Amino acid sequence: MSYVFYDTETTGTDSAFDQILQFAAIRTDDNFDEIERLDAPIRLMPHVTPSVGALLVNRIAPADLVDPARLSHYDAMRRIHARLLEWSPATFIGYNSLWFDEEMLRHALFQTLHPAYLTGRPGSARSDALRLAYAVDIHAPGRISIPTDDGGAPTFRLERIAAANGYDRYDAHEAMADVEATIFVARLMRDRAPEVWDTVDRASAKDAVMDYIDAYPFFTLSDNYFGRSYSWLVCFCGQNPEYDSEFAVFDLAHDPDEYRMLPVDALVRKLNASPKVIRPLRANRQPIMAPPESAPDNVAARALSDRELERRVAAVRDDEDFQERVGLALAARHADREPSPYVEKQLYDRFPGCEDEKLMAEFHEADWPDRLGILRRIEDPRVREFGWRLIHQERPRLLPEDKAEELAVWRAARLLDRDDSVPWMTIGKALREVDDCLRISDADNAGFLRGVKEFFVCWRSPRAGADGRGLRRSTERGRVASRGSRKRAAEVTGEVRWNIR
Repeated sequence: MSYVFYDTETTGTDSAFDQILQFAAIRTDDNFDEIERLDAPIRLMPHVTPSVGALLVNRIAPADLVDPARLSHYDAMRRIHARLLEWSPATFIGYNSLWFDEEMLRHALFQTLHPAYLTGRPGSARSDALRLAYAVDIHAPGRISIPTDDGGAPTFRLERIAAANGYDRYDAHEAMADVEATIFVARLMRDRAPEVWDTVDRASAKDAVMDYIDAYPFFTLSDNYFGRSYSWLVCFCGQNPEYDSEFAVFDLAHDPDEYRMLPVDALVRKLNASPKVIRPLRANRQPIMAPPESAPDNVAARALSDRELERRVAAVRDDEDFQERVGLALAARHADREPSPYVEKQLYDRFPGCEDEKLMAEFHEADWPDRLGILRRIEDPRVREFGWRLIHQERPRLLPEDKAEELAVWRAARLLDRDDSVPWMTIGKALREVDDCLRISDADNAGFLRGVKEFFVCWRSPRAGADGRGLRRSTERGRVASRGSRKRAAEVTGEVRWNIR
């Protein structure tokens, strides 16, 4: 099966409210030799304010964010979806991709009316080279060089690991350069620690993880938190009845007899406590599992006699009532979580219905004027809302006047809201952030930051056209709609003037 190495550069770290600015991917054969590649620079959406920190990291100049040569967000996601679908089935792999890049990709697909779980289609697998690096460091120390940060602690940052192992072609935080560096590091780990690579790479498939849990009465589980690696000897102790990819494992350093009679509510507290006696394990997040004999010497349960270890494993594995209560505790951990009022945060609430999925596919194939009718037939309110926003960005002249006004108010609030507690970046927050950075910046960063500040002050305005390319390029419809929405926008944002220059 082929591999698809991919990376994103983004406006920030919030997958729901930030956006991808650059997507890069290279498809390889199973020997990591390149077959083809995709590089998609993406224009800033008109309602998104980028984080100053993100701009400092990826060094995308403000003028480039709105360059009309870049793809619109919708056009880019259409291209990315089509190419990744063409490349499937494959193992999709990045560097810290399971926790970041894939989340950004899922939300971008969801918000452009595409199936969000593209990398999880039947036959495909989801891997993360960062987790493989953790595994190699734990189970085959010294096979690759792990550099240290300025404080002397191990660091797994891609650019540092690549450089420490002889990679000298790296342009940090440029998406395609990150992809190429990830391929280099992946090949290095596979060649120097093939036994670790094979074990952890198999865990990129959910079914393989479930088979592993069934095959081993107990095993070594490892992870890395804040640059430090930890390992435990564990055994299966429950499965979430509402979400079959989530399991729980019991840390055999503890006597299970002290926990087996606990009720569900007490087990919920144990799952949320630290240090953890019972640990959640996600089969679809590439857990680092290894045979029990691979446990590092500092694992507490290794001090147990074989007889005591076997007794503890049997006590947990044979107690089906305990396993059932642990499974219920897994399901109950988040049962009282309130649904988000923001549609961007509702990706995981439920799947769109089958009929809506058909209409979503029909939406992309239809001519723009026909998409309004398709949108009105979609039942899922999340999908409908994102569809209206797409038309507002891509073809605003098609919108009914009341919907154009509603979306103008929404965009004004996204940019100019003066409530700092909102979960997205606003222009006000960004301006304060850039001033803070300017106070401590060196000469190399000061010029860049001044350009960023000018961009925030002079360019962004809710009166900009729907393509987001300038203050004075509103459509006639946008100007008409704005007359009725200025007062409402001022109420929402606290701004008297729309043009903040």
